[in-house]
Amino acid sequence: MTKIKAAITGIDAYVPEYILTNDELSQMVDTNDEWIMTRIGIKERHILKGEGKGTSDMAAPAVERLLKKTNTKPEEIDLLICATVTPDMQFPATANIISEKTGIKNAFSFDINAACSGLIFTLITASKYIESGAYKKVIVVGADKMSSIVDYTDRSVCPIFGDAATAILLEPTLDDNGIIDHTFYTDGVGIKHLHQKAGGSAKPASHETIDAKEHYIYQEGQAVFKFAVSKMADVALEIMEKNNITPENLAWLVPHQANNRIIEATARRMGISKDQVMINIQKYGNTTSATIPLCLWEWEDQLKKGDNVVLAAFGGGFTWGAIYLKWAY
Repeated sequence: MTKIKAAITGIDAYVPEYILTNDELSQMVDTNDEWIMTRIGIKERHILKGEGKGTSDMAAPAVERLLKKTNTKPEEIDLLICATVTPDMQFPATANIISEKTGIKNAFSFDINAACSGLIFTLITASKYIESGAYKKVIVVGADKMSSIVDYTDRSVCPIFGDAATAILLEPTLDDNGIIDHTFYTDGVGIKHLHQKAGGSAKPASHETIDAKEHYIYQEGQAVFKFAVSKMADVALEIMEKNNITPENLAWLVPHQANNRIIEATARRMGISKDQVMINIQKYGNTTSATIPLCLWEWEDQLKKGDNVVLAAFGGGFTWGAIYLKWAY
C-alpha cells in the first residue's frame, strides 16, 4: 500500500508596511549600520504598528491570501496550527483567533511554542494528521510580533528581530514528493541563555517585573551563537547523510534567519554553495516562526517540483532540527 505523505501545496505571507532601518535604530540606541551588518547581517526589519495589534492581525491576512491563492474555501480546512512565541493573549490560542478572523469553522486549532524552531516542529506535527489519512487540508501558520517583546534600549537584541506572518497549506500526496524525514532535538541547558523572565506562571506580571524589564527577550549572545552554529550545522548534515543527499543533488537549504554568520557556517558544514541557500535576513531580520516560510514564499517561483529541500532551525530552549522534503509543485 502506498504511504500517504504530507506535501506543501501553497504558501503565502504578510509583512507589516513599516520598515525600521539600521539608520533609524542608530537614533534610538548606540549602534550603527556597519556594526549590525558585520555581526548579524540585517539591514532592515518590518514592524507592526497600531494600538491593540497582535500576531493574529498579521496571520489572518496571510491565511486569507493563502486560501485565495490555492482556491480553498475556509470550511474545507480541517486543522490550523500556529507556531508563535508572541500570542495575542495567554489564552485562547492565537490559532483560535486566526480561525475566527478567517471564517475557518470546521477545523480545530491550537498553538505550538518551540521558539525559533517552532515552524519546523509545527510542520511535522501537522504532517502527521495528514499522514494518518484523517485530514485533507491543514494550515500551518508561522507568525510573530517580536517587536512586542524587544527592549529598544538593548543594543545587543533590538537590531535582530522583526515582525511577520506566514501560512502554509499541507495536503496529502501519494507520489514521491512531500515531507520525507525529520530530525529534532531539545536541550534544557539553553533555558538560562535565552528566555523571557516574567509573564508566565512562575513569575506573573507585577510592577517589579515591569520596572525590571523582565517581559523582554533576555539573550546571552555568545552562548546562543556558539550553540546555534554547531547544532544547526550538525543537524542539517545529519539529515543529508541519513537520506543520502549530496551537495550536488540538494536544490536548497532553507535555514532559520537569525544571524548571517550562522547561516554561512551551516552551508560550509554541508559543503554547499551560497547559491543553494535561501537568505533574506537582510530584509526581514529574525521573525522567529516566520523566517523559513518567508524564504519559501520569496523563492516560490524558483522552486521546482521534485527539488530536494532541507529546512533547518535553532531556537531558545534550546530547540533545533531539520526537515527533508521534496517540493511538490
